[in-house]
Amino acid sequence: MNKVQLGSSDLRVTPICLGTMTFGEQVDEATAHAILDRSLERGVNFLDAAEMYSVPARAETFGATEAIIGNWFANRPGARDKMVLATKVAGPARGMDWIRQGSPDLTAQDIVQACNDSLKRLRTDVIDLYQIHWPARNVPAFGMVYFDPAKDRPVSSIHQQLEALTGLVKAGKVRAIGLSNETPYGVHEFVRLADQHGLAKVATVQNPFCLVNRTVENGLDETMHRLGVSLLAYSPLGFGLLTGKYDCSGTSGADAPEAARIAKYESVRKQRWGRPEALAAARRYNALAREHGLSPTQLALAFCYAKWQVASTIIGVTSVAQLDENIDAWGTELSPELLAAIDAIRWELRDPAQ
Repeated sequence: MNKVQLGSSDLRVTPICLGTMTFGEQVDEATAHAILDRSLERGVNFLDAAEMYSVPARAETFGATEAIIGNWFANRPGARDKMVLATKVAGPARGMDWIRQGSPDLTAQDIVQACNDSLKRLRTDVIDLYQIHWPARNVPAFGMVYFDPAKDRPVSSIHQQLEALTGLVKAGKVRAIGLSNETPYGVHEFVRLADQHGLAKVATVQNPFCLVNRTVENGLDETMHRLGVSLLAYSPLGFGLLTGKYDCSGTSGADAPEAARIAKYESVRKQRWGRPEALAAARRYNALAREHGLSPTQLALAFCYAKWQVASTIIGVTSVAQLDENIDAWGTELSPELLAAIDAIRWELRDPAQ
């Protein structure tokens, strides 16, 4: 895998990134360290975390993922220097009262304190890519479809947040900055203000992108392309829908795979990935994969890996075997006929996991 540059930053990463939100909930520390070891062995140099992880989010596991990664760095001399490390500061609490006492805002002070706390848990002196996990302002995200201006509330401005992030870069605590779950407006405003005020420019946006959610292609891709911002695609397997594991059983009930995320956690079933329409669409794509001699996982990942919009695809796994399967899908080529069939399904079913 050739490394790719993230935006206009000096970060160069593999086009596969190891996501870690399962560490500390579905994955214990020993297994997490084995996954990290294998990922490094396979040549993946990009690692993504967040202060709110693991997922599903609970007060008891807040920061657990970062702590597990920090312990891995401490126990593997030299490993930190081989990795590009990304993590995130959570936006407004969204009902999680253990995050900054449930604050409905994300202030400059919050960003600085969260970064310092992450540095301690990660046991490192610098975060290579520091991202705002979701916007402080009112936006349609995490399954919401429509923007509602009536929900606007006073929050810290993009300019104030950008100044705080720039301060962290100047202090040497952060090398580059990014966004997540952002809109075209948000990306453009962060870039515009950076240019206007001489502040740090965002290098990346981390948004969902997979066969059942291609909303990035509804305008965000043009914004990012023209502004020189790289896409980090998360949930390329649609929280497991696109692996085929739910095709026969559905996502709930006695026959559903009990250890799998959507089946195991009711909170996940209530989100966009648990919609019946998302499962119905996934079944169509999974059947298409099998018709063409591919596993559903191969099709879903190859689709993301080959997309011009995607700089790096974030894979989340619960075992070394899953990690190997996901990395092995690299290089799978999809024929023009197969890509046309994918687009035909999307034209019919659109983006049910938006």
